[in-house]
Amino acid sequence: MDVEIIGTGITGFGMFVDTRMRELAARAVDQALEDAGVSGDEVDLVVFGNAAAGLITGQEMIRAHTALGGSGVAGRPMVSVENACASSSSAVHLAAMAVASGAYRTVVAVGAEKMTSQDRTLAGRALGSAVDVEEVGAAEGPVFMNIYAAEARGYQERSGASDRDFAMIAAKNLRNGSLNPIAQNRTPLSADEVLAARTIVAPLTRPMCSSIGDGAAACVLTSAALARKRGRPGVRLLATSVGASTAVDTGDIVSRTAAAAFEQAGLGPGDVDVCELHDAAAPAELIIMEEIGLAAPGEGAKLVREGDTAIGGRIPVNPSGGLLARGHPIGATGAAQIVELADQLRGRAGARQVESARVGLSENAGGWLVNSPAACVVTILGAPA
Repeated sequence: MDVEIIGTGITGFGMFVDTRMRELAARAVDQALEDAGVSGDEVDLVVFGNAAAGLITGQEMIRAHTALGGSGVAGRPMVSVENACASSSSAVHLAAMAVASGAYRTVVAVGAEKMTSQDRTLAGRALGSAVDVEEVGAAEGPVFMNIYAAEARGYQERSGASDRDFAMIAAKNLRNGSLNPIAQNRTPLSADEVLAARTIVAPLTRPMCSSIGDGAAACVLTSAALARKRGRPGVRLLATSVGASTAVDTGDIVSRTAAAAFEQAGLGPGDVDVCELHDAAAPAELIIMEEIGLAAPGEGAKLVREGDTAIGGRIPVNPSGGLLARGHPIGATGAAQIVELADQLRGRAGARQVESARVGLSENAGGWLVNSPAACVVTILGAPA
């Protein structure tokens, strides 16, 4: 794929009740433009990923135009994308396709979400709408933590993984998050402290669950030829694959989407140096590692126990802190994963840098249909040539 990411931008992630989404989106976009050395006038298209604005603020129809009206791309052609928690990775996918087609020279992909507000019930209602409401009705309570807890218990039954294994993942990601200046949760905890915390839904304690929050991330994409002409070789986009499930799906959406991405890139799991995985709850990291092929079935916990997934390990997973520590403003998460990988492959991740990283993979999924995420995007990036 003849597409490169030549600039990235990201805001701090956190609970910013008095900050509007348009301020966050503009900050990320303008930072990405500056990083790329590109003016807004040079942008041919903007693809804006957002999941919940219609339910949180009531903004529908023109989400991109309102969110980006104060940014450097105001007035440029733009479209909005909504694909649950995979909204902004889907935006990056579409931006890459636009460049690869030759129809557009420079495209900006943005993900932004504003989940906090004075009404603290709105975020829960928005998350509860990410199931098939016509079939099962709008979900109430911590719907996704109930789903993730059931998945965790099933994984424990077939693999022998323990609650401590899940706690070790949370402790690792919180440690990584403490090294990330934009992370929402920057206080490291030990595995014992994670286990001792309040239970949300067994076996998940509070630190094993991602937090709601606000934030934005953006990428500037162009062709490899134009990047060279500008004297700004970028991170190579080796593959981007979008998957969807159905009500009768076998639950293999992640493995199918990853397999398609590996085939597109001409690579396999053993070629990956660093990963950002969708750890909305700690056990998901183990499950996804096995679905992607980074670990054999039932062997994910062993990698965590032996330190293989830590920074400095054989295959670092979520050096950003992941959703558990960096935070999970749902429409911004996918783009944030890609920004982290781009930073890693450009050697500018600071204290959390994965040494000699040449290939990075992100997996971003969202929504729920019966027994599987509804949407999944797997992106594979390569270091600048």
